[in-house]
Amino acid sequence: MRKLVYYIASTLDGFIAGPDGADPTGPDGFWPVTGDYVQYLAAEYPETLPAPARKALSVEAEGTHFDTVLEGRKTYEIGLKAGIADAYPHLRHLVFSTTMTESPAPAVELVTSDPVAKVRELKQEDGKDLWLIGGGELAGVLYDEIDQLIVKLGPLTIGTGIPLFGRSAAFDPRVWNLSHHVVLEGGAAFLTYTRG
Repeated sequence: MRKLVYYIASTLDGFIAGPDGADPTGPDGFWPVTGDYVQYLAAEYPETLPAPARKALSVEAEGTHFDTVLEGRKTYEIGLKAGIADAYPHLRHLVFSTTMTESPAPAVELVTSDPVAKVRELKQEDGKDLWLIGGGELAGVLYDEIDQLIVKLGPLTIGTGIPLFGRSAAFDPRVWNLSHHVVLEGGAAFLTYTRG
């Protein structure tokens, strides 16, 4: 069965974005994008690079982890505001929303139904794992369905922002098993946790 993997960048204090929800790696972002960080992503998780980055880095690798990306409307709209209607044309791309009525890109599937039911359906299909890119609210809704966390832990704190599982996640302590880790010279750590 396919796994739902929350593969997400987080600050040391547990935030995936600033209070405004803007792209932390964008032109006005705060995320430290070092050379070793980009090289690691391109080598180990090439499918998670958005199309413009793949083109700029001449990355053509299909990737071995994911063939489907899931994101919430707010996260998706970050790309839309930047003029990118489908940042991941190399993946099956689903956007979860209760307010959008149609997809801005033909290849982007709009899901207006229950996210949990949809993820359970997707897990039963053949293919590689499912990448939950965010945002925090969708991750909070799918908390019980997440099989693996891959946290790209940045060497910084921001004080406040959007938490890893959103602002409305329920209190539900869970222990995760660290199954793999890599610490880069620039200070970022890639921590892979599997459900306990």
